[in-house]
Amino acid sequence: MKRFSSPHISIATIKDIPAIKDLLNSAYRGDVSKKGWTTEAHLIAGDIRTDENMLREVMEQMGSVFLKYVDDEEQMTACVNLQQHGNKIYLGMFSVSPQLQGGGMGKQILIAAEEYAKHLQCSSIYMSVISVRTELISWYQRHGYKDTGEIKPFPEDAVTGKHLQELEFMILEKYL
Repeated sequence: MKRFSSPHISIATIKDIPAIKDLLNSAYRGDVSKKGWTTEAHLIAGDIRTDENMLREVMEQMGSVFLKYVDDEEQMTACVNLQQHGNKIYLGMFSVSPQLQGGGMGKQILIAAEEYAKHLQCSSIYMSVISVRTELISWYQRHGYKDTGEIKPFPEDAVTGKHLQELEFMILEKYL
């Protein structure tokens, strides 16, 4: 893979799993996540979005990589998982440290995801977003993602927290 347009972005390795876990959990769950605008704490109870075992499984899947954003102090402050499915890339587990949201890191890692997809000659990137997350959906739409009209269930599991209301995913996609 060629270098990304941001020198802060690279592909994560197994040794990065603890930092990815901490970043994802802080960005989506619990009180810390409420410092950012991407929190799901009002939708899903608990402090855990993922654990190390789940991340290891995702990282070890064929065609799956995590991109990480590491700041000048060597702290991981953003990440995203990309999974190649044929000529498309699935984008998931996108997170930016809650205290640093709005500073442009999210845009940079989203651009890097698109660079990675183009490097693999993929035609599009798609993602699942909780349908009631209107502010997040709007952010993605401003970056070229469109609602495909597809809806998928969002099942609860034993790790990621109890849903506080009925939730479903909508699928967004951007053609490259």
